[in-house]
Amino acid sequence: MAEPNFAEATLGKEAIVVAEKVRASPPATIHVPSDHPMAGLIESIPTPPSSGDLIEGAIIAIERGKVYVDLPPFGTGIIYGREYLNAADVLRKANVGDLISAKVVDSEGVDGYIELSLKEARQAAIWGEAEQAIAGQTVYAIAPEEANKGGLILSWQGIQGFLPASQLAKEHYPRVPEGDKDKILSELGKLVGIPLSVRIITADAKEGKLIFSERAGDEAEEKASLIDKYRVGDEVLGEVTGIVDFGVFVKLEAGLEGLVHISELDWGLVEDPHALVTVGESVRVKVIDIKDGKVSLSIKALKENPWHAAAARYKKDMEVPGVIIKYNKHGALASIEEGVAGLVHVSEFESPAALRETLELGSTYPFTITLFEPEAQRMTLSFAGKKK
Repeated sequence: MAEPNFAEATLGKEAIVVAEKVRASPPATIHVPSDHPMAGLIESIPTPPSSGDLIEGAIIAIERGKVYVDLPPFGTGIIYGREYLNAADVLRKANVGDLISAKVVDSEGVDGYIELSLKEARQAAIWGEAEQAIAGQTVYAIAPEEANKGGLILSWQGIQGFLPASQLAKEHYPRVPEGDKDKILSELGKLVGIPLSVRIITADAKEGKLIFSERAGDEAEEKASLIDKYRVGDEVLGEVTGIVDFGVFVKLEAGLEGLVHISELDWGLVEDPHALVTVGESVRVKVIDIKDGKVSLSIKALKENPWHAAAARYKKDMEVPGVIIKYNKHGALASIEEGVAGLVHVSEFESPAALRETLELGSTYPFTITLFEPEAQRMTLSFAGKKK
């Protein structure tokens, strides 16, 4: 008679079958009823680590180019090869018994060891720190390393990040004529090497994307709150804070500026905004647009539109004197009165050079009105004099 099996006698044959399944399969694939006597045992079995998991263990041996880590109850981890070289500076200072955190590279590595990476664990920890910095709106003093036409390149904790020009504080934002990219790059280059107070606003470990902002954490909300106080059509007294080739910046109140584009400065032709206003001057402006957090203003909208009065004085086919005020690729602009000008098309002449030889800037000539649409502020003229 065969000797009785102790396990069978204690747990029963069914329990032995379940135990064999546990040894042969990952815990996640075992399905046992909750009222089964083995259910509690199976639930208590920890899940083995998978590639990408962060794991912690104590160093149990250090050899040339290898470090062994105790990872109970799963076995032993190893840091070797490229991963050892990547973390050599840290591992040279390590001692047996030190507790380290590492990332699983291969859960079924060479000779049954679990392959680990210290570098990837450090990277994961840094990205985790970046996420905490976003939540806490932590401010760092970081000097940009280089500039491109879109913004500035910064490094934080060994990770390269980007500070878009749109996220610069207003005192550092490059205000250049017509968005000239070369001039923008030149202005941004002046910030390289200068510590800026920035905070992380985006941290994407998978894409390796780290985005910074120099703007105060609540600046956007504060600006939006200020803008909400204004409506299109409002008339406001503001202060000129900046003059550029494409217009004038006007402070409406602390924390909020608007732009008067050069085309909105006056009904007449404006070549140089500096000729009309000075920094620090008080000006009355009208809000003409609010879009994407920007306020567009107009000075000329508060002046009488000269085209309205012109509608009663001029009509098509009328001959009028006009002063040449500007050349463009289509021909020349001739003003028949302040703020009312029409185009003399280049096609009337043999060449652009012939037009400029005949119609000199600042001189007055006779013209015939060939198109007159005062509501649309459009007029075309035909030269009525003798061509050269």
